[in-house]
Amino acid sequence: MANTIVENLRLAERFPEGEGWKKWGPYLAERQWATVREDYSPHGNAWEYFPHEHARSRAYRWGEDGLAGFSDCQQRLCLGLALWNTRDPILKERLFGLTSSQGNHGEDVKECYYYLDATPTHSYLRMLYKYPQAAFPYEGLVGENRRRGAREPEYELLDTGLFADDRYFDISVEYAQAAPDDILMRVSAVNRAAVAAPLHLLPQIWFRNTWSWTPGAAVPLLRLAQPGVIHAEHAELGSYRLYADGEPASALFCNNATNPARLWGDQSQRGFWKDAFHDRLVHGHTAAVNPRAQGTKAAVWYRFDVPGRGGQQLRLRLSKTPTAHAFADFDQIFATRIREADQFYAQLQQGIEDADARLVQRQAFAGMIWSKQYYYFDVQQWLAGDPAQPRPPASRQRNREWGHLVNADIISMPDKWEYPWYAAWDLAFHCIPLVHLDSQFAKDQLLLLTREWYMHPNGQIPAYEWSLGDVNPPVHAWATWRVFQIDRKQRGHGDYEFLERVFHKLMLNFTWWVNRKDAQGRNVFQGGFLGLDNIGVFDRSAQLPTGGHIDQADATSWMAMYCLNLMRIALELARRNHVYEDIAAKFFEHFLHIAAAMSNIGEQGIGLWDERDRFFYDVLHLPDDTLIPLTVRSIVGLIPLFAVETLEPELLEALPWFKQRVEYLLQHRPDLARLVSHWNEEGRGHRRLLSLLRGHRMKQLLRRMLDETEFLSPFGIRALSRAHADQPYVYRHDGMELAVSYQPAESDSGLFGGNSNWRGPVWFPVNFLLIESLEKFHHYYGDDFRVECPTGSGQFITLDEVANQLATRLTRIFLKDERGWRPLYGRDPRLQQDPHFRDHLLFYEYFDGDNGRGVGASHQTGWTGLVARLLMPRYARQVPKPLDHPDITLIGAAVAPPRTPAGR
Repeated sequence: MANTIVENLRLAERFPEGEGWKKWGPYLAERQWATVREDYSPHGNAWEYFPHEHARSRAYRWGEDGLAGFSDCQQRLCLGLALWNTRDPILKERLFGLTSSQGNHGEDVKECYYYLDATPTHSYLRMLYKYPQAAFPYEGLVGENRRRGAREPEYELLDTGLFADDRYFDISVEYAQAAPDDILMRVSAVNRAAVAAPLHLLPQIWFRNTWSWTPGAAVPLLRLAQPGVIHAEHAELGSYRLYADGEPASALFCNNATNPARLWGDQSQRGFWKDAFHDRLVHGHTAAVNPRAQGTKAAVWYRFDVPGRGGQQLRLRLSKTPTAHAFADFDQIFATRIREADQFYAQLQQGIEDADARLVQRQAFAGMIWSKQYYYFDVQQWLAGDPAQPRPPASRQRNREWGHLVNADIISMPDKWEYPWYAAWDLAFHCIPLVHLDSQFAKDQLLLLTREWYMHPNGQIPAYEWSLGDVNPPVHAWATWRVFQIDRKQRGHGDYEFLERVFHKLMLNFTWWVNRKDAQGRNVFQGGFLGLDNIGVFDRSAQLPTGGHIDQADATSWMAMYCLNLMRIALELARRNHVYEDIAAKFFEHFLHIAAAMSNIGEQGIGLWDERDRFFYDVLHLPDDTLIPLTVRSIVGLIPLFAVETLEPELLEALPWFKQRVEYLLQHRPDLARLVSHWNEEGRGHRRLLSLLRGHRMKQLLRRMLDETEFLSPFGIRALSRAHADQPYVYRHDGMELAVSYQPAESDSGLFGGNSNWRGPVWFPVNFLLIESLEKFHHYYGDDFRVECPTGSGQFITLDEVANQLATRLTRIFLKDERGWRPLYGRDPRLQQDPHFRDHLLFYEYFDGDNGRGVGASHQTGWTGLVARLLMPRYARQVPKPLDHPDITLIGAAVAPPRTPAGR
């Protein structure tokens, strides 16, 4: 059946780089302003240097943003939408949000929009923007959020009352490709209110500014060829025509260039600047637009009085092939593409019987596709400045050691407004849902991060643009192996070339970790904050106030996991080339040494495992070599569960040298064998197990993890034990008290910008790894190995059933309960009950550890898109029961409070 699905046939087509169905896509950012790439300030504060107020008047250097943006794969020619309700102070061309200093919980988009549908080749896309009919409250949103304290909720657009009596427009933007280089755009505006309201719709076309930075660079041109037809000419891209249907008021033209008069008071230059359409509509300045009907930015201007409960629709077509009948087959093409999208998802969702689960999954996949972005950043050019621009200040030092890095690719973003730049460990998780949509794209993403123009010559993988040299968890080997496995299952054969290419680069990265993040060469690691932001007592990326360093349970466990991941990849490659047996044995041996080091750091009798608490903790390593366990019960102590691998007997029989070497090591080092393995005890199906946790210790750790008074929430595993609500962990040093307390949702501190919190919420990436680890343990132990879940309930279930229960708890965040409410939206009656809101999903960055409410970046489909995988038939689900109260009812045995050490 799969071979007859038209979208699958498109995915299988092979086009030259930059051509074909994926030449065009949703590749614009939603926020280019206030990014590091656009920051040329001496002080390095991108939010202050390039604020939203400048965005409409200032040309971008490295990329473009827009509302419902669509472009070619190098973002040379862009499509988007502008709106005006006659009351706004600003023409709505891009999404508004708060800077890190304006929000009471850090930066945050303050708009209402949804990604509703998409196919992986971009043959069909649909998004929805909800546009208030009253003036957009820019100043009110800033002022109220700035006034509120860190312990108060954020002030959102829905809180302003602008949507009362349904006084808003639903603006739906759809794209369909008739063929490569033939793009249809349909804009539908529905007035949800009972009274007619005015609306200006301006579909826009513009060129990214590539000419202002280099003398003599070619300047592309847009011109009005005839009424309703705009001709676009670009030296590299060629010629296109934008056809506009209906009776627009006019076509407007200007240049995608900076307005020096508005920004800097420079009246010496004359021109038709980037903000001309704003000046023309909002201020009535007819001289702002080019009367010659040409430039590098254009809009087709439609004006309507939209009747109450009624709507208007626009049709546009951008084509490389001239046509005299642009709209003759327009509606038919859209109907065909929508039908093909339905067919694609019907075969992808086979076995998912619940209609609501299918809806959630399809929107999660849509968000993954809409979150693709063209990302352009040449660090050396950025540092040096451009020939036609003033030289950057010498004080700019950010990322100076990454001068080799040149990025100009389509990359999966975490959130195109909140995080419009790739993040290394986020991207690894993105590839799991992406491989189900488009396996080649998922593989290309993993390859990209290891290419020589990304990876540092020393082997480090770039973290993210704010600090390319920060350290993210080493999850790329895990993602590579999982993508390889899923792709092989789908295609019937494995892509060994992909596996081998990534593996060789990851060995360089592994060596970087060993050489740079093991302070004393003892196989105990100090990776820094590792993406977990404020989870610890200290900022783990900064110099400690105590001096010394932290021996991290999570960094060390990630490295143990890394060893097993690389070992498993090497074993797969060894099936075809036996020289990889040597490399597999090397990683197995390194895994043993890490396990030993975790049990006895520096042979001082203190390990990362605390026998009294039955938990793993970070250890503070002071300058005088004193070791102090930091007894914060957090997800850090559960990460050792990730280091687990099972080996099939058939694999070991095919690789006798590796098997012999492993058995030799374990026989001659029984002290290490006792730590990591049931090697001599065959499990279900004669499998062998390698893990940091033998059965008894694993059960002890799971006892805490599955306790509802600690980690287990109705919505997954919390990042911090709930025991810290009543018993905060406090560390005292030189008169300071540094505390870690349970915070189930927003952070109450500004550490790491304040918009991210690992002190209690549920995060999808670590929960997903816990589920996969439990599945591996079950693969070895089978159904006879059972644990109490929840702790204290008297109910004993298999590890596979625990994994399924965690998956169910995570998916219930999004699914309707028995009364039709989604925990995702808390107690907001509009979001829960309004038919124009309740079935539109947002995929937040993380979720309240007590009630499942979405928190943080609202469109981080990126790793929260893992919910699409958890909605597969593999995981058993039940209809979630409604929660009577936002706080959970706790059950289970009481636990000992976390210990507070004596101050030093």
